[in-house]
Amino acid sequence: MLEVPVDLPGHEFVSEGLEDLASGRESESALLVAMAAPRLRTLGYDVPVGGGERPSHRLYELLTETDEGPHSRYNALVARVVSFVRAAEHASAG
Repeated sequence: MLEVPVDLPGHEFVSEGLEDLASGRESESALLVAMAAPRLRTLGYDVPVGGGERPSHRLYELLTETDEGPHSRYNALVARVVSFVRAAEHASAG
């Protein structure tokens, strides 16, 4: 399995999410990784199956249970994982 580079933005969410999915735990990180799974798999990451049919919807539901401002938190979390994927794509291209 490909190691998650610690120098890329959002690496902590990806590392934790991969571990949580492998262990069958539902967490913000696991749902973020499940959302990004197609792009992460294209990059060579072994993303375990999980997160349900709509991980993006479940993440938002989870945030409404624990956060007073779920919309801004959701957008911030997604932006971090997108930053990771873009940086990883850039690193693998050159």
